[in-house]
Amino acid sequence: MTAETLAHLMKESNHTVVLTGAGMSTESGIPDFRSSKGLWQNIDPRIVASTESLQKNYEQFREFYQMRITALDNCEPHKGHLILADFEKRGLVSLIATQNVDQLHQQAGSKNVAELHGNIVSIRCQKCGKPHAKEQFLNNSICTYCSGKLRPNVVLFGETLPTEAWDRTLHEIHDADLVLVIGTSLEVYPVNQLPSMSKGKLVYINREQTSTSAHYSFDLVLEGSAGEILADVHRELKDFKKL
Repeated sequence: MTAETLAHLMKESNHTVVLTGAGMSTESGIPDFRSSKGLWQNIDPRIVASTESLQKNYEQFREFYQMRITALDNCEPHKGHLILADFEKRGLVSLIATQNVDQLHQQAGSKNVAELHGNIVSIRCQKCGKPHAKEQFLNNSICTYCSGKLRPNVVLFGETLPTEAWDRTLHEIHDADLVLVIGTSLEVYPVNQLPSMSKGKLVYINREQTSTSAHYSFDLVLEGSAGEILADVHRELKDFKKL
């Protein structure tokens, strides 16, 4: 099974959805969470990335997300992100549903992106919901409207997924002829349920097939770097466009 096989599936599909996870962003220098070198190996998410932390340990919560936001300044979309954006322009990809909160897909030029876990780039007040500038959060400011706590628009442990992004993804997945699952271990509920909701072909791209992903009935598994594999597929498709 090769990139040529995936290129053929993309040519045959009239509706392709891409689901990306942390493994898509690691090639841009952003650490993942659950690998042996991931963030959660050294940090308990219940302490720094939960609703409880926001309410009861705000200083540590704020420092954790300030660190993550600042780290993005040195990260850029890699060739895999750019290729997916090009596929969208050529009518080969209908939607990118992502668990990533870095907005690298948008920076690469993708327009149809559903942020299933929100993002850490935009900021709002936890109390009144009013938007604020990223710099205000980085400078330890409080809400200028109600003096509430500022926070990123990311989904914390203890919160539900954004309704609009989730509903849109469900609709697109249901109608998909082909779903590409890229760089995710499929361990996080409820996003890990999405592949099984599709009647289309399922393709898994990751550095390795995890114990969780092995339970899914993928039609094609490609192990390796997301950027390299997508580059191989891109070469196979050349100037192919969907009319």
